[in-house]
Amino acid sequence: MGADALAHVLRPLAGALGWGVPVLLGGLAGAADAAVYRLNDEQAIVATTDFFPPVVDDAYTFGAIAAANALSDIYAMGGDPLFALTLAGFPDDLDPAILTEILRGGAEKVREAGAITAGGHTVTDHEPKYGLVAIGLVHPARIFTKGGARAGDALILTKPIGAGIVTTALKRQAVREDDLAAAVASMLTLNAAAARALRALGADAVHACTDITGFGLLGHAGEMAAQSGARLTFRMADIPMLPGARDYAAAGNTPGGTGRNADYLEGRVSFGPDVSEVDRLLLFDPQTSGGLLAAIPAAALDRARDAFAAAGVPFHVVGAVGEGADLAVE
Repeated sequence: MGADALAHVLRPLAGALGWGVPVLLGGLAGAADAAVYRLNDEQAIVATTDFFPPVVDDAYTFGAIAAANALSDIYAMGGDPLFALTLAGFPDDLDPAILTEILRGGAEKVREAGAITAGGHTVTDHEPKYGLVAIGLVHPARIFTKGGARAGDALILTKPIGAGIVTTALKRQAVREDDLAAAVASMLTLNAAAARALRALGADAVHACTDITGFGLLGHAGEMAAQSGARLTFRMADIPMLPGARDYAAAGNTPGGTGRNADYLEGRVSFGPDVSEVDRLLLFDPQTSGGLLAAIPAAALDRARDAFAAAGVPFHVVGAVGEGADLAVE
C-alpha cells in the first residue's frame, strides 16, 4: 500500500492504536520502522512485521530475502533480533515442497542473524506470500530514530538502490543474469554489520536512521526530513545503483509502487536541472531489503569509514542535512 493511502487508513485510528502510551517508545505515532516497548531501564522490545509475494523465482532465495527484509527494521532501530514468527500464504494447487523451501530459506536467514524461528501461521492464498514477525531487543537510551537529523550532518547509505527495477525486469524476462545476481546478493545481505558499525560510533553520533524499503530512497528520506524538521539534500552522482538498474528503468521496467511513491512526495522534493527522468524513477523505486540511511555529524565521517571498514561493509556519503523540512536532489 502506498504511503498516502496508508496514512489515510490509519489517521482515524489514532485513539485505538496505543499512541501516547509512555512505555511505547516507538511506533505508528512517529512512523517508526518498528514498535519499541520499554520493559525496564535497560531493555526494550523491538517488534516489526513484513511479508510480500515472491520477488525472485527461486523459492529458497525468496524466503531468505523476505526474512532479511523483515529483520531490517530491527537493525534500523538499533536493535538485535531475538526470534521470529513466520507468516505465509500458499495456494492449494502448488507443490508443498515449494513452501518448505521458502520456509527453509527464511529460517536459515534468521539463524544467520543470530536469532531463532519460534513458530508462525499459514493461510491458503491465491499466490505465495511470506514474511516474518521479528522480535528484538534494544537499550531504551540507544534507539535509532528518524527524527534527529541536524543541519550539518552527512547522509550515508549502505546499499545501492534499484532492486525494484531489476526484479521487475526479471518478471518481464528482460534481465541479465549477472545483474540479477548482484541484486539478489544485495537483498540477501543482512543490515546487521551496518547497524553494528553505526552503533560503534556511539549513540550521540547517529542522529537519525531508517532502512530503505517499499517507499524508495526518497520516500523514507522524506519521513526523516519531516520528523527531523530538516532538509535532506542528495547528490545524484554519489548515490550507488545496482548494475543494470539505470538501463532497465530507461526501458520502462518500473514497478507500480514507483508512481505511488512519486505522487506521495509531490511538492515536497525539488530536483536540480541535471536530474533526469530516469534518475527520478530510481529515487522513487520501491526497494526490498535495502540498506540503511543514516544522518551522522560530518566530523564523524572518518570514524565511520574506519568502523564500516572494520565491519566489512561499504557505505556511501550521498548528501547532507540543512535547514528546512523537505528534500532536494542535485
